[in-house]
Amino acid sequence: QLQLVESGGRLVPAGDSLRLSCAGSGLAFRAYAMGWFRQAPGKEREFVAAITQSGSGTRYAESVRGRFTISRDNAKNTVYLQMNSLKPEDTAVYSCARSPRTTGPYDLWGQGTQVTVSS
Repeated sequence: QLQLVESGGRLVPAGDSLRLSCAGSGLAFRAYAMGWFRQAPGKEREFVAAITQSGSGTRYAESVRGRFTISRDNAKNTVYLQMNSLKPEDTAVYSCARSPRTTGPYDLWGQGTQVTVSS
């Protein structure tokens, strides 16, 4: 069964760091670009970061550029999101997804992991 499972979300104080993981199973993980998205309460889902199949190329939303880093380990079928200098406005459910390319479309999504940043 194809699935993506996120983990690592929790409550942290502002300024702290957190690393999210997204593990893929039952799919040709290395054949897909991977992206991270987030959705805050009452807001639409927004793009956060994406990485190419090999990991050589990345894209970031302006709101997280310089603070977040996306990476992947194809041997472990896992993509990561390292989040530094967290702000309360980073509070959201973070989900990973796969796509043929970093610009989309994304066709398989994980269930999400909650990140809460306290002020």
